[in-house]
Amino acid sequence: MEEKNLSLNEWHKKQAVESFNATWDLIDKKDRSIDDNIKMVHTAHASRYHWEVIGTALELARGEWQISRVYSLLNMAESALFHAHHSLKLCIDNNIGDFDLAFAYEAVTRAYFIGNNLDLMKKNYELAMVASKQISKPEDKEYFLTELNTIPL
Repeated sequence: MEEKNLSLNEWHKKQAVESFNATWDLIDKKDRSIDDNIKMVHTAHASRYHWEVIGTALELARGEWQISRVYSLLNMAESALFHAHHSLKLCIDNNIGDFDLAFAYEAVTRAYFIGNNLDLMKKNYELAMVASKQISKPEDKEYFLTELNTIPL
């Protein structure tokens, strides 16, 4: 099959989406190897980089959220918190609410849990719950609450 000639922006978008999806596949994979974990870090950062070139604040916030989740899965609290805070800042600075704001607070909550800072974890859990009230679609809210509740309180 002949590959279509892509513009530079189309190529960056293709790379961003493919890397984002590859990261999700690795997040969902049971029994990841060390090589899988390393690849998961790289694909998350690759996706975020390509969105930086062609995306909006929304894609950047989602990319930061995904990177934070990856680092949380790897028990790397400092990196998880760094990217979670950046996701939250992007949401706040760009008036991004709904699902994305709630998930930014979820990322901060999860990172504090991984770092064993239970006071800040609980504070951000409450902020995530407040933000969840602004999620417009019931199925998105249900999914969000399911994910948030994977963090032990």
